[in-house]
Amino acid sequence: MAGLSGAAREPRVRGAPSAAARIAVVLFNLGGPDRPESVEPFLFNLFNDPAIIRAPAVLRWLLAKLISRRRAPIARAIYGHLGGGSPLLANTEAQARALEPLLHSHGTVRCFVGMRYWDPLIEAAARSVGRFKPDRVLLLPLYPQFSTTTTGSSWRAWQRAARAAGLAVPTTLLCCYPREAGFITAMAALVRQGLAKASHAGRPRLLFSAHGLPKRIVARGDPYPWQVEQSCAAVVAAVGQSDLDWGICYQSRVGLLEWIGPATDAEIARAGREGVPVVLAPIAFVSEHSETLVELDIEYARLAERAGVPAYVRVPTVSLEPAFVLGLSGLVRRALETGGTVLSGEGGRTCPASCGGCALAGEEEPP
Repeated sequence: MAGLSGAAREPRVRGAPSAAARIAVVLFNLGGPDRPESVEPFLFNLFNDPAIIRAPAVLRWLLAKLISRRRAPIARAIYGHLGGGSPLLANTEAQARALEPLLHSHGTVRCFVGMRYWDPLIEAAARSVGRFKPDRVLLLPLYPQFSTTTTGSSWRAWQRAARAAGLAVPTTLLCCYPREAGFITAMAALVRQGLAKASHAGRPRLLFSAHGLPKRIVARGDPYPWQVEQSCAAVVAAVGQSDLDWGICYQSRVGLLEWIGPATDAEIARAGREGVPVVLAPIAFVSEHSETLVELDIEYARLAERAGVPAYVRVPTVSLEPAFVLGLSGLVRRALETGGTVLSGEGGRTCPASCGGCALAGEEEPP
């Protein structure tokens, strides 16, 4: 996927929307099974996505069936820690409800939730948006850092769904916001609290943990690791500790492919060998779900104890932190006032030329 520049362009709409405008803001997220019976079909939807397994359709379908069947028992055990289902939908809906009142100055604004792999799917969100009859649509991924496997996949799913729903109004994708001030401010405040909590056991090491990607996806120009690095550097600068011991690592490896690293579990084990307290901050997740509440809070906490880490503190996601929600509202307002089909949180392209998978790669005109 060489960026998103091949997408059909909507007419540009510039200037602030009128007070009478009807605006739909669609929050994209991954989705998660809502009950044990949903786990296997959720996994099938995930692995049948061509952005995840890049193979011919028939082969991908067969692989998705095989992988989802084999992983379902493990995943059901994980969701068993959470009462059998994911809290991601409830958390995302709470973010939508918190955001909506901050946008009313732009007209009649309604926030919708569209999940990529489980209900409410992006297709259902598009139908709901169609019934709302908006004048404008703003797509807001809850992934601060762009990847072809997350925001890119959701954007293409939205285009298909909007066509099927007969939804033909100016639409803007806010592709990424890795250095957005509200996100960074909220994350830095939570990190400071974590560092203070762990400091009784020595000088802490701050580990930023992000969901991993196979190396071959990154080799094709996916900008995700570069954007993760931008987020982490911005948070470290905002924390303001010149001697901060920190690093970036990646979690949630699946399958036999070689993934980007270092791995989060390996970094926790290394901290144990070195007798260093760990403060672990999820930098790519903005809502609590299985990969924070189980993988980080249970599995990695046990690993830290076994490895002899003197203190293990997990930083919460930014979730409903006021600075983060206010930052999202600012992003939406600026995107609506600017117009265009694809915008970054900073307006134009920020990714280096080596990131051919950037959402703004090949844009012929400035946003």
